[in-house]
Amino acid sequence: MDWVMLGIVLALVFCVGFLFAPLGLGGGILFVPILHYVAGWAIGGELILTSLMLTAVVSWGSGLVHRKEGLIDFNVAKIALSGAIPGAILGAFIVSQLDDQLDFVFKVATMLVVGWANYKTWKKMRPQKSSKSEPDEINIQTIPVRIGAGFGGLASSSLAIGAGAIYIPVLHQYGGLRSRTAIGTSFGTMMFVVPMAIISHALFLQGQLPDLIWLFTLPIAVFVGATSGARLGMRLNDEVILKVFLGLLAIIFVRYAMDIGNRIISA
Repeated sequence: MDWVMLGIVLALVFCVGFLFAPLGLGGGILFVPILHYVAGWAIGGELILTSLMLTAVVSWGSGLVHRKEGLIDFNVAKIALSGAIPGAILGAFIVSQLDDQLDFVFKVATMLVVGWANYKTWKKMRPQKSSKSEPDEINIQTIPVRIGAGFGGLASSSLAIGAGAIYIPVLHQYGGLRSRTAIGTSFGTMMFVVPMAIISHALFLQGQLPDLIWLFTLPIAVFVGATSGARLGMRLNDEVILKVFLGLLAIIFVRYAMDIGNRIISA
């Protein structure tokens, strides 16, 4: 066991949990590259299950705090779950069929999600010309919410992420929720979708679990980061957090692009 490496990874996943908690994101979009590039894990069942497990910790740790603050709309969450859970099951099945192509397909698909998250983050950072972006009352569009959440569940399960970058704009635009409630409801959705994704992967994949030291220490570090971030993060400047998030996504996008380019060249 490389204890220095373990310490570095624990510090990184703690920071991810802390930063992502106030944003309504599960953190998987960063957990995967941390485990892949820093810890040296291959893209496979072990990494996917571990990232989803850590994402579940973030969603539950932050979700419980948002629920206590009354920031989860359970009616909208139920509608979202009716699409997201089938999407999560489908995503696990698709991953189980990729075999040797998993690494390539995984990184290409993640780049698409990262590009989407970059766009939505950049758009969120732009000054709003009016207050129309925050709906005055809830106007739920049931079918778009289900379809959008279905894509979120599919992305969550197949890319080992929370998919908050998909849920939040869907809940905000089609669920009629204000930004902070959309974030809380995103966590409320992830609290059930991510465990379903884990169960589905456990059934479809034969991936090995990591060593016990990783299995116990990583979730603890993430839980402490997520719960403290959910409480303290609301007091932090959202623009600063979003800029950090945008920068990290850009780095991940470039790194995945380099891997894909090298694979195409060597093919």
